[in-house]
Amino acid sequence: MTPISSSLKRGPAGGPRPQDAARHSRQRPRRRWRQGLTPWLFLLVPLALLITFSYVPIINMIVYSFTDWDGVSPDYTFTGLENYFEIFTRPELFRVFVASAYYLGAAVLQIVLALYFATVLSFNTRFRNLFKGILFFPYLINGVAIGFVFLYFFQEGGTFDTVLRLFGVGGEHLWLGDPDLVNYSLAGVSVWRYMGLNFVLFLGAIQSIAPELYEAAELDGANRWQQFRFIIVPSLRPLIGLTAILAISGCLSVFEIPYIMTGGAGASETFVIQTIKLAFRFNKTGLASAAAVVLLVIILLVAWVQRRIVPEERATS
Repeated sequence: MTPISSSLKRGPAGGPRPQDAARHSRQRPRRRWRQGLTPWLFLLVPLALLITFSYVPIINMIVYSFTDWDGVSPDYTFTGLENYFEIFTRPELFRVFVASAYYLGAAVLQIVLALYFATVLSFNTRFRNLFKGILFFPYLINGVAIGFVFLYFFQEGGTFDTVLRLFGVGGEHLWLGDPDLVNYSLAGVSVWRYMGLNFVLFLGAIQSIAPELYEAAELDGANRWQQFRFIIVPSLRPLIGLTAILAISGCLSVFEIPYIMTGGAGASETFVIQTIKLAFRFNKTGLASAAAVVLLVIILLVAWVQRRIVPEERATS
């Protein structure tokens, strides 16, 4: 294509004619306007989907939290803060957070194990690609399938009891029926399933560290533990903070595994399962919406506190 400057016809003095220069000066703002509009055209569909399936439901949920809607009838009455007052005056609604403490402990164990395996497999280790696949594979399985698999795994006298007998631990245990054991069992399933995600995140971050740092550390006589402490951990600090936020928000909003395996019975009921029951079993959609709003605020508050305690590091020039 011919450049704009060469397409202008020359005037008597060798420069562009005034009418051509005026025309091209008018085209420049129009061209800039089109260039600025192009990115928004590409973002139009994703933004429409985000607003339709994320922000609009959140707004509706907040509106319903101030009503007595039963989820079925087309009419409802605004009740103000009555639903929130009921939530904060009924201790049993918050007692279910006790189950979340088990998942929080499991999340800490999950992060530690993921960081350990990511560190070990980032160095030259035999069959490391095989181990990478084994560790990440559980995260690829559908949560419903995992729930049904472990439902049979933890049956009384089932697979887990059989494995324990090989190590001299006899007897049959109600892993999903005993209130003292059920949350340990469910938290263990969550560790097995979600550790692969954190493992991949940590592994990618470790492999992005410049090899020159390891070489310099080895020349200075640093062993593997010192390399982990002074090179890997400082490099992963932002990612560890992110995984901590995801772990805390995840343990507060656990739903899939306990709902499939126990239905919330035997002291395994979580806040989300309780909210689902309020909405669909007792037809208290307004109260359930208020509970969901409270959970959302708690998660946002936890994320804010975490950011205050461990501020995000910014690159300085």
